Amino acid sequence: MTAPATRDVEGYEVGSSVSVIREYTTEPGTGPRLHRHPYPETFVVQRGRALFTIGSEQREGVAGDVLVAPANVPHKFVALGPEPYEAVHIHENDRFVTEWLE
Repeated sequence: MTAPATRDVEGYEVGSSVSVIREYTTEPGTGPRLHRHPYPETFVVQRGRALFTIGSEQREGVAGDVLVAPANVPHKFVALGPEPYEAVHIHENDRFVTEWLE
């Protein structure tokens, strides 16, 4: 059985006002570099764990947690392992708009 891959869906493609990233990684230490969006991003952790940096705060997100990066607040995460990290990242916009900060 093949592991699910990360998949991005922009809302405009399916008639929705939100865009979604289905995140999946088996590699500890991976994740996006620091960035921000002009809208909130909600993280729904389904499996595994990751260290989230949201503004000046760090928090470990584990299966069952919901975290929110408010609009324009720099954020990133890194998968911690050893189990796979799987989550749904919800962007409150019909298109992805990302400003990379590092």
